[in-house]
Amino acid sequence: MTHKTIHPEGWLPALGYANGMLTKDGTLHIGGQIGWDANKTFVEGGFIGQMTQALQNIADIVREAGGEVTDVTRLTWFVTDKTEYLARQSEIGAAYRSVFGKHFPAMSMIIVAGLVEDEAVIEIEATAHIG
Repeated sequence: MTHKTIHPEGWLPALGYANGMLTKDGTLHIGGQIGWDANKTFVEGGFIGQMTQALQNIADIVREAGGEVTDVTRLTWFVTDKTEYLARQSEIGAAYRSVFGKHFPAMSMIIVAGLVEDEAVIEIEATAHIG
């Protein structure tokens, strides 16, 4: 086995992509997660709600692979509204810590014109190292 597809139990199927790919060396590549739940329904709460859900999705994928959020080594954020992101820093920090605690991996942020799902305002991808 060179890699294993990671898909949390109870989630609707990923069509044309994998939520996570775990390599033989324990590297977990997590595809971009947006603010929808296991049923692919967008959560309430705008930017903060979607950000929290995207981070929770990452945490769920990491746990499905046998790890914890502290195994996440990199996050890449794709955000559609830089102004909103900058204006809501304290809320963002609180929401982030509600999922990741005080674990702060290497992060990058890219401002984008849009995302594939029209309702999405943020997408986050991650890399983790399990075991």
